[in-house]
Amino acid sequence: MALMQLTIIPLGTETASVGEYVADIQQALEKANAHFQLNDMGTLIEGEAHELLNLVASLYELPFQRGARRVVTQIVMDDRRDKHVGIGDKIDAVRKRMKPQKASEL
Repeated sequence: MALMQLTIIPLGTETASVGEYVADIQQALEKANAHFQLNDMGTLIEGEAHELLNLVASLYELPFQRGARRVVTQIVMDDRRDKHVGIGDKIDAVRKRMKPQKASEL
């Protein structure tokens, strides 16, 4: 199972806001029944690596269809094949390793 952090940045648009473009991508992910989570800097998507790469190919086109003249796409993929890793698992693993702070240390 792989996790992919995807950020698609449309350039050459009429405004600096990209919210409408992000909404298009989120709706496409919902339509594809993808397991994903939007965050402040992109979208985390869970799935098989080859499926995620195919998904990126279709998502990448959405800003162009809306009129963007240039698109920058950032992809970070972690494909772990020795065990299932899903969205949130890495955060949970780090939190388990953190020592709880005493009230006097806060």
